[in-house]
Amino acid sequence: MRACPTCGASNGSADDFCGNCGAYLGWSDTEPAPSTPPANTQAPPERLTAPPPAEPTPAQAAAAPATAPSPPTSSPPTPSPPTRPPGATPPAAAPVASPAPASPAPEASAQDPVLPVLPAKPVAPRPVVRPVAAPEEAVGAPCPACETPNLPGRRFCRRCAAPLHPEEKPAPLPWWRTVWPFRRRARASSGRVVRGLVILAVLLALCAGGLLLLPAGRALFEDTKDKMGKPKAVTPVAIAASAEIPRHPAKNTTDGLNNRYWGAPGPEASVTYTFSKPFRLVDLLITNGASKSPEEYARQGRALRVDLEVTTQDGDKHTKQVTLSDKAGSQTVSTGISDVKTVRLVLSSPAGLTKGRHLALAEVEFFQRS
Repeated sequence: MRACPTCGASNGSADDFCGNCGAYLGWSDTEPAPSTPPANTQAPPERLTAPPPAEPTPAQAAAAPATAPSPPTSSPPTPSPPTRPPGATPPAAAPVASPAPASPAPEASAQDPVLPVLPAKPVAPRPVVRPVAAPEEAVGAPCPACETPNLPGRRFCRRCAAPLHPEEKPAPLPWWRTVWPFRRRARASSGRVVRGLVILAVLLALCAGGLLLLPAGRALFEDTKDKMGKPKAVTPVAIAASAEIPRHPAKNTTDGLNNRYWGAPGPEASVTYTFSKPFRLVDLLITNGASKSPEEYARQGRALRVDLEVTTQDGDKHTKQVTLSDKAGSQTVSTGISDVKTVRLVLSSPAGLTKGRHLALAEVEFFQRS
């Protein structure tokens, strides 16, 4: 069995995690070794020694028996000298060492008497705490993570430490509940009616704004496309004028030549241009006077204002007053009208119109979005 190093709870020997706190039991594999009783630190009892014997009195010494004589010691046999051959020189005599004086024999020492010893104090061994063995076989609900069976009283799995009884998480809110003002949870007396009215008012305002801003938004979108696109010239298929001077017809305004013009007898004269198919009229280029040349420009009268009337394929008419500068050269007029079918120009506000002169319009060019 294993004891949890954190909370001390008992666990089976096959458990890897504590069932009470979920701590890892891998560090508590080794069982605690039984404690050994401590060594006796008390000093050994002192040994009682007997007092030295007193010297005998002269009367006691006389009464004591005489000491027995020591037995005679036998001396070893003397070796005989070796024989030498005839004619050999006798060896020199070796010096003889004097015998050492005999030492007196030591007296037998008396045997040490047996003295009394104080008994030692017994020391009881320290108690050893042994955890209660837990059953190895676990029968219960399986772990939701690793499907290992665990006992009913455990809160964490004995294999992976996963919670055996996890709390159920609330279902996620739909995306529209995360946007104000829907992200607030509905409670009793929380202003549900007021919030519903506010939402309804916002929806109505958005619808009204869409209806009002739809034309403006569409016009802005079309103007952006006009500026990003490249203009392309468009030629009308029919030209009709209310009045014209001989040798200066209205078709001279679309021939591409700046020294030929349309001559009108006076103000309020008009010219109408018809196109083969509807198109978006982006720009209108008008060259006022008799020519682009400054010398020829001032020889005839000029119209300083032109009333522009555009008719679409559906029959809708768009009117615009265009003010022209009294100078030679081309002048650009931005229109931005879709599904154009016909364009009518009415000359007014004449300048330089004297006796023998007439109003002159040199060139009119139309451009569509490519």
